[in-house]
Amino acid sequence: MKKIVLAVGLVSMLAFTSCKENASEKIKTDNVAQAAVRDEAAKAVPVMSFEKAEHDFGTIEQGAAQETRFKFTNTGNAPLIITDAKSSCGCTVPNPPKDPIAPGESSELLVKFNGAGQNQVTKTITVTANTEKGSEILRIKAFVNPKGAAPLGPVK
Repeated sequence: MKKIVLAVGLVSMLAFTSCKENASEKIKTDNVAQAAVRDEAAKAVPVMSFEKAEHDFGTIEQGAAQETRFKFTNTGNAPLIITDAKSSCGCTVPNPPKDPIAPGESSELLVKFNGAGQNQVTKTITVTANTEKGSEILRIKAFVNPKGAAPLGPVK
């Protein structure tokens, strides 16, 4: 038993004395500078600021094609890249800009709606981009009257 305690003690002492190297001497100043630049670049994030997040087409006849444009500005401090735009159904087709939008610049997202459905219709468009949130939600809505029917839409 004494031999085991003595052996463990010697191994522990050897381990503690061999780790006395000064870790701060191993740091390369070039790596620190590169890390600082990388960390600063990681803080640069684009921000999509829309003029409006919802568009109401009002009362329309069934099958009447509609379109609107959602205007936005990149109010962040990095180029904005839209990677995808999807709608909640096939009757709505979003068409996002293909090129990156520089900080401070504006662009627009075209959304086409084919007038499908009846009564109150609401559709969502999910825009995926390199923003902090990762996606933005836009909405379109309309009151769709059946073809040939007398206008029934909501009173405005």
